[in-house]
Amino acid sequence: MSNRFSSFSEFYPYYLAEHANPTCRLLHFIGSWLVLGVIIAAIVTSQYVLLWLMPIIGYGFAWVGHFFYEHNRPATFKHPIYSLMGDWVMFKDILIGKISLKG
Repeated sequence: MSNRFSSFSEFYPYYLAEHANPTCRLLHFIGSWLVLGVIIAAIVTSQYVLLWLMPIIGYGFAWVGHFFYEHNRPATFKHPIYSLMGDWVMFKDILIGKISLKG
C-alpha cells in the first residue's frame, strides 16, 4: 500500500491493517483511556503539569503493542497527524462495537 495518502479516509484502512493484532488494539485502547484520565485529573486538580504525561502514556502503550505484538513500526513515524486521528477514530470504533478487541 502506498505511503502517500491524500485524505484521512484513504489512510484509515491502512491504519487498521497496521493494528490487526488484538493485543495491540487493546493496548491502544487502554492508553487512550489513560490519556483521557490524565486530562480529567489535570483539570480536576488544576495540576496541568500532568498533561506532559499524555504522550508518554498514549505512545507508550501503543508502541509496546507495535513492537512486541504487531511487530511493525508505528504509523506515527511517517504519518503523525493521520495516525493521531486514527488512534481516536479506532478508540471510538471500539467503544461503539465496530471494531473488536478479540481476534
